Amino acid sequence: MESFASVSEETFRKVNTFALKLFASYLLSFMNDRQKKVLANVVEWYSKTALPVGSQVLLKQFQFPVSAATLRNDMSLLEEEGYLYQPHTSAGRIPTDKGYRFYVEEEMGDEQLSHEDQIELKHELLVRRVREARMSRTVAKLLSHFSGSFAVSGTPQSEGGMYDFGMKELLDNPEFHELDEVCRLVEVLDNIDEKFELLVGKLKDDETKIFIGAENPIAEMPSDVAMMVSPYRNKDGERGVLAIIGPKRMSYSKNKSLLEYMKKLLSSSAVFIVLLKGFVIVLSSRT
Repeated sequence: MESFASVSEETFRKVNTFALKLFASYLLSFMNDRQKKVLANVVEWYSKTALPVGSQVLLKQFQFPVSAATLRNDMSLLEEEGYLYQPHTSAGRIPTDKGYRFYVEEEMGDEQLSHEDQIELKHELLVRRVREARMSRTVAKLLSHFSGSFAVSGTPQSEGGMYDFGMKELLDNPEFHELDEVCRLVEVLDNIDEKFELLVGKLKDDETKIFIGAENPIAEMPSDVAMMVSPYRNKDGERGVLAIIGPKRMSYSKNKSLLEYMKKLLSSSAVFIVLLKGFVIVLSSRT
């Protein structure tokens, strides 16, 4: 009887998991193409402005071929299904964690870092490498600069350890102006290297994992935070990690492409740097 009960419980768990996935698939199917575009545009505009998005803004910025009333109905439906949230009765809508997740999984797509950013990133990485002894410190600074967020870089198991940079950049965002929220965030980030040692061990080298709001495996992290974590192998075979931590309205596509390109640089062949009368000459066999 005990064995039968155990099997039944396991079967029930599997059926329940399948039912939840089926229900989630049903929720996605209710959206037509216009409503998907509405959600994507709300995410993108809110990411730029940090202001709730209304129907008039959508009409003006994205030229929908429908009336403002139709867009308001679409946004009300998205709110009912949990993808958008209205912070005040008279305000527009902002994305929920569920809305951001749908955007990341279904609408974001892959973005290549611009050619200009690639050149600047490569140049800054090489020039700063001359001036600083720790590559991980340089990488953290560059990731923070290009993303406008808090960045982490390093090899958790090595003597070099982890480096982070960008607390000022992170706290400049309007989400983090409340004193209690700031204190909580600073406390978590002060010990972020300890958290990452456990987290990175669960990730594959070739994946960039995105955690949004309540999904964050670091339980103490405030709910307004999103985190992108990307393990990699450097040219010596050591396992390192790159991460960007910012508000949930961060530019997910740009930051993901930034992490992917930095991983490519760090995993590439050796770069030779020559100093000649104050000039930096870079020779690289592969980038």
